[in-house]
Amino acid sequence: MAGALVLTDPTAETVTPARWYERWALRLINDHRDLPFLRLSVAAVAVLVPSAIWLYWPGNDRWWLGLAYFLVNFTVFFDRYILMLHNTSHRPLFKRQYKVLNRFIPWVLGPMFGQTPDTYYAHHMGMHHPENNLEEDLSSTMHYRRDSLLHWLVYFLRFFLLIHIEIGRYFKRRHRLKLRRRMYVGELSWWALVVVLMVVNWRATMWVFVAPFITARVLMMVGNWGQHAFIDAEQPGNCYLNSITCINARYNRRCFNDGYHIGHHIKANRHWTELPGDLLATQAEYAKQGAIVFEGIDFFLVWLFLMLKRYDWLARCYVQLGDENKSRDQIIALLKRRTQPIHRAVTSPSVSPDTPALQS
Repeated sequence: MAGALVLTDPTAETVTPARWYERWALRLINDHRDLPFLRLSVAAVAVLVPSAIWLYWPGNDRWWLGLAYFLVNFTVFFDRYILMLHNTSHRPLFKRQYKVLNRFIPWVLGPMFGQTPDTYYAHHMGMHHPENNLEEDLSSTMHYRRDSLLHWLVYFLRFFLLIHIEIGRYFKRRHRLKLRRRMYVGELSWWALVVVLMVVNWRATMWVFVAPFITARVLMMVGNWGQHAFIDAEQPGNCYLNSITCINARYNRRCFNDGYHIGHHIKANRHWTELPGDLLATQAEYAKQGAIVFEGIDFFLVWLFLMLKRYDWLARCYVQLGDENKSRDQIIALLKRRTQPIHRAVTSPSVSPDTPALQS
């Protein structure tokens, strides 16, 4: 498509406290625009906690009840929780005097959504953003052919089976032992909980904890692959050229504008409601840099289209920025070129000099 950008994704104007207790709760949190996180947390506790307890009750662990629980979790809460965790990792939800409440999302809710406490924070904040999908990023997509299902399977299995060994070594090299210890405490606590609950009721534990764990790790690697599928080999550390942005998608309305991945990597703690406005204000720079923007799809569909090698579908969703006037064939050639494996020698510093200034 071509022409001026028109965005329909959420902004601050869409966030208003509707009830008296929501207005009261605003005094607890750092930013009133994060009220949807409180709403989501309350809804998840109200629905999932009693349902999980019901599954553990003797005689209620029938497979179809467990499946029903998992499907409700997956369709109603799952994606929204993970992106709430993402946002509150970058910007703590509760004020300093209530900071103990910031443990609620990763430690109390997290295990029901397949998130071992503090592992996501350690990986995402302690490694992924500092390394910016370059060689030292253990979840980097650079070395893989990003339209290959075989390459993605290798990528996923490496993450699923080896990430805790590799990231432990990474933190040791970076002398971030406190963060490494925090990660391992969270990971081992989750496994200890699961082992105990398996003894209590293994069927319920599989649906409440194990199935979400596997699902979360698959989806996170699918999502990260889509976010960093199109990389310019000449400037792999340039956030405009190693990430993509997805606009006007249902995913953004559900998941707090997570589609704006370029803007997020340029300024990691930018508030999610500001991302559409930032794209509108800086679209000339996006065009100048050669950024890839898609409309109407999300990272998971980007991944699927790549696995199917349907570059024609991706081309239909490609947004022509500024004075850009590429033909369909030119767009497809660009996308194919950006999915080729990239191999470079590891350099220092971790984030290469061609990276636009990353703001904390």
